[in-house]
Amino acid sequence: MVTPFTADGALDIDGAQRLAAHLVDAGNDGLVVNGTTGESPTTSDAEKTDLVRAIVDAVGDRAHVVAGVGTNDTRHSIELAHAAQQAGAHGLLTVTPYYNKPPQSGLLRHFTAIADATDLPVMLYDIPGRSGVPINTDTIVRLAEHPRIVANKDAKGDLGRASWAIARSGLAWYSGDDMLNLPLLSVGACGFVSVVGHVVAPELRAMLDAYIAGDVHKATEIHQKLLPVFTGMFRTQGVITTKAALDLQGLPAGPLRLPLVGLTAEETAQLKIDLAAGGVQL
Repeated sequence: MVTPFTADGALDIDGAQRLAAHLVDAGNDGLVVNGTTGESPTTSDAEKTDLVRAIVDAVGDRAHVVAGVGTNDTRHSIELAHAAQQAGAHGLLTVTPYYNKPPQSGLLRHFTAIADATDLPVMLYDIPGRSGVPINTDTIVRLAEHPRIVANKDAKGDLGRASWAIARSGLAWYSGDDMLNLPLLSVGACGFVSVVGHVVAPELRAMLDAYIAGDVHKATEIHQKLLPVFTGMFRTQGVITTKAALDLQGLPAGPLRLPLVGLTAEETAQLKIDLAAGGVQL
């Protein structure tokens, strides 16, 4: 979920609550806050806590609220995990430490320390394109032995490695790459942590339900219908296009915080074309 800001760049708590309720009404059964799409690198610890508390208040027991607490500093991540638990989060999302490129033994200790810090279930977030380091399959299997590490968000883009990791770890597996939502279901994933779910949640829900029901043909039809959306929402950084799409629909989003910048007029025109081609009403 994006983090709405006011016109002057402050946290828009009211807008965040309205957006959260809208997303749940649209078919999302969980919301990840303070993730990459939530501009977590540019929100303060206090803002992160305030946002978790507000979203939990807004959706109650209608959806699981998962708080992003991953940083490249284990101590800081543990502090964020404690704050998220106190704010009422139902689970934690922990991204691979970025920039400092730890070895696999460091990843094992990092994720284990976060999982040990609270009573909340933990979803790993494997995105080597951003973090610089993949979580190797052997490491995932070892982490899965921890009673509170229960899921993985896969943005590795490797169906072969995903297949082995799912089979060996038994973790609940979520697609973190919208273009691969359906392919990952075919090798054992159970759902999506989606960016395009901001604008096509009913379609994603229908695709997931069709696949689970055994109607692969219908799921494939929906996947192919959404290809323009999958492509259009990632022509540039996903937060930028998501906030633009929400603005076009009259939903809370607001400006971005630097270093992110808004779409140009030409990019906005292309986004409208892409969304319309995928059946999104603006």
